[in-house]
Amino acid sequence: MIGETISHYKILEKLGEGGMGVVYKAEDTKLKRTVALKFLPHSVSDATVRKRFVQEAEAASSLEHPNICSIHEIDETPDGRMFIVMPCYEGETLQAKIQRGPMKSEEAVLVAIQVASGLSKAHQKGIIHRDIKPGNIFITGDGLVKIVDFGLAKLAGRTKVTKTGTTVGTVAYMSPEQARGDAVDERTDLWSLGALLYEMLTGERPFRGEFDQAVVYSILNVEPESVTSLQPGVPAALAHLVHKLLRKEQVERYANVDSLLADLRSPKMQLPSGVSKVASSDEKPVPSIAVLPFANMSGDPEQEYFCDGIAEEIINALTRVKGLRVVARTSAFSFKGKNADIREIGRKLSVGAVLEGSVRKAGNQLRITAQLVNVADGYHLWSDRFDRELKDVFAIQDEISLAITEKLKVEMLGEEKERLLTRPTENLEAYSLYLKGRFYFYKLTIADLQLAVASYERATELDPSYAKAYAGVAGAYVFMGGAGPLHFLPPSESYPRAREAITKALELDESLPEAYTMHGVIRSGFEWDWIGAEQAFRRALELNPNNADTHMWYSWHLWRINHLEAAITSVNKALVLDPLSPLFRSMIGLLQYYGRIYDEAISQFQRVLEMEPNFFHAHLHLGDTYVEKGMYEKAEAAYQRTLALTGQQSSYLYARLCTLYAVWNRRSEAMKYLEKITALSEQGYVPPCHIAYAHVALGEYDQAFTWFNKAYKDRDPQLAHLNFPWLDPVRSDPRFETLVKKMGLVP
Repeated sequence: MIGETISHYKILEKLGEGGMGVVYKAEDTKLKRTVALKFLPHSVSDATVRKRFVQEAEAASSLEHPNICSIHEIDETPDGRMFIVMPCYEGETLQAKIQRGPMKSEEAVLVAIQVASGLSKAHQKGIIHRDIKPGNIFITGDGLVKIVDFGLAKLAGRTKVTKTGTTVGTVAYMSPEQARGDAVDERTDLWSLGALLYEMLTGERPFRGEFDQAVVYSILNVEPESVTSLQPGVPAALAHLVHKLLRKEQVERYANVDSLLADLRSPKMQLPSGVSKVASSDEKPVPSIAVLPFANMSGDPEQEYFCDGIAEEIINALTRVKGLRVVARTSAFSFKGKNADIREIGRKLSVGAVLEGSVRKAGNQLRITAQLVNVADGYHLWSDRFDRELKDVFAIQDEISLAITEKLKVEMLGEEKERLLTRPTENLEAYSLYLKGRFYFYKLTIADLQLAVASYERATELDPSYAKAYAGVAGAYVFMGGAGPLHFLPPSESYPRAREAITKALELDESLPEAYTMHGVIRSGFEWDWIGAEQAFRRALELNPNNADTHMWYSWHLWRINHLEAAITSVNKALVLDPLSPLFRSMIGLLQYYGRIYDEAISQFQRVLEMEPNFFHAHLHLGDTYVEKGMYEKAEAAYQRTLALTGQQSSYLYARLCTLYAVWNRRSEAMKYLEKITALSEQGYVPPCHIAYAHVALGEYDQAFTWFNKAYKDRDPQLAHLNFPWLDPVRSDPRFETLVKKMGLVP
């Protein structure tokens, strides 16, 4: 057809082809303008398809809006082939744009706002598009979004074009009600917009399958993977908005497009500061590195802690270099002993370079080798071997760190270089004990935490000025005294020791980030000094914004003071730095659970367990979420799996099982778990809050508040978690309000 003139349109070139038509660029010889002509394919004679083609022209021509492609006219060729005349825009479809990778959050929001604005106009006219997908969204060269192809639109006062029970639309973006062949309304377009926005942000479709029936099954039965698990930098509020759009029940979505637009235009949708952005083609990518655990070449398994410690110290030093993204310990160390390909590691951790090495330690003699590898091509950027004495270990670490910053072209200020080269201690035995303490700490069992404390404390005895060792002591006692559901020590024992150690650490070094982090944890968890905790965390992040653990602990504090969205943002920042951490991924699910976003929480915990099937934290809180959803058999299985994995009696787990059986109307079994908690309290310390939880579940509110008051007196860290959903039955009790006010919390 190119070169032909049809009516007064001269065909210039073919622009594209789809199931509903072929599009050509043409010159309007009358009005001297460039237009696009959309023809029905030659092979189409079906009356229904022709009717849709006419309907597209009628629907779009009745809508005048800057975000809707306008229609000039509809006509036929002499041989009866129908065509629509439209403006010809310079630009690309959203489908083409997404194929290049995920979009920045702010850019995706701007596109979504324009699509929603166009849909608002259509819905006001009683028109439902029913085929919102990336191929039907055109973005002009100046960023203006146009909705095209109203061929499947449902017009007010018209019957469906298709027969009853027949589905219409593109499967991957089809709403559940479309997939079932049910009646549709405006919320169908909102669901499709949610799928569109999900794909813009993540580069992935929310529902996938090898064939259409598999996709439909997923749409009807499966929850999509969390946006933030695929793209941790997406603002929490924006991720929540997307998942709300994708709710399977229409009543759970936005009621109308104007409500959606109000949220899309909210400041909450802005990308939070400190979160890595996806670099555009004209932006300089941020240098990034993963430091793998150094291989132990000593032939002595007892030296494992030293090899791990060397790598960890390099990680900690590099995190304080601005302009360099360093993957945190958990993710980097997940490849230990796996002999994985460097390029695969780089892909999974989204880094440009990987440092690997080995350590051979024999007496006071050291041989350390290190290689900095470029992920893109597998070539060495730098490598060296150091044959030195043990006393030179700090100098070796400095040389490696400086070589990395030089080869990755990271410019350092004088103070940054000075911090990088600062030695934590001059006592090599104390340093070795500190590394041993870190090695035991990360195992997080009762016995290993006790060994960690012993190692740290011995290090401080050998060098009383060793600030990092004191911070290590504080961290171990914080964990043993209430950092998680498995408590080991009463606050009366753990808190004073943690407080004393962190005070000493800060006296010795006022610029130690990890000391301020632990100070914030103590003030938030034990002292309930919310302002002081906020100041401590902010100081820690000011000194080192690249510490994943600080972001994680800060998220706990933010949740305690009822800043849920900020808490999710903080843990997302931790995930940017530590992308494979099952704890951080589980934390997102936990915060969603606290926010009563139960379906998203369940999906998040399930994804964590796909990655780490034995991660008890995810099993535990998946059980909590199942309880709130009324899925009692699944909750029971999750709790029993947690008991099996932890291998110990737990008052927290018993309290949760008590809650489960109480709401399940199995009171006798619930009482048995209260008895188990009571028996544990006779053998040793049990947090008073755990006993209170059980009484709340059983409806014994007077007893519950007796234990809550004891928890307040004992400074039980669990008392700061008054946002728990299972406390909702007593939330309106005046005694609960009094407790909240005493703690200085926001209801």
